[in-house]
Amino acid sequence: MADTSTIVLFHSAYGLRPAVQEAADRLRAAGHEVVVPDLYEGQTAETVEDGMVIKERIGRDELLKRAITAAAPYSDRGLVYAGFSLGGALAQNLALADDKARGLLLLHGTSDIGDDTTVDELPVQLHVADPDPFEPHDWLNAWYLRMRRAGADVEVFRYAGAGHIFTDPELPDYDKEAAEATWRVALGFLADL
Repeated sequence: MADTSTIVLFHSAYGLRPAVQEAADRLRAAGHEVVVPDLYEGQTAETVEDGMVIKERIGRDELLKRAITAAAPYSDRGLVYAGFSLGGALAQNLALADDKARGLLLLHGTSDIGDDTTVDELPVQLHVADPDPFEPHDWLNAWYLRMRRAGADVEVFRYAGAGHIFTDPELPDYDKEAAEATWRVALGFLADL
């Protein structure tokens, strides 16, 4: 049996919705310890537009600060950072700055990568809709090359016809087949870390 991981799982711009807690429960059932910070402090959104309003009101720097504060008590363990969309972008920023990070699981979202970023073969897995209006092909191709250049061991899984956050059963983007495939692959990835 592979070692279990401590995973910090960040929510999307919609906030800490039931699907995030369900994902955490799925990861716990696989034997992992999962920390699920509420970066919006209780606020949730019904639409992506409302979520963006909350995100902008809090601000990118404050969200990053909250994410760092939430992960800090566990970082000595060698965390796996994970997140949905906006949460994936935050998870990526933290993982690339944490030399003890064990892995990075991105669901529906990525972030910019600094030119001077380096990691030591960090395992990275991205699951994304194809096409995805928030993660266009040109962006993803450049992102993949920059992650590889930084030293990450990257796998990208694209799901044709799925909506942006296709793992959340309460959103119009939901795609049951793509969601189940994502979790099958992601749980295998985490088991191998």
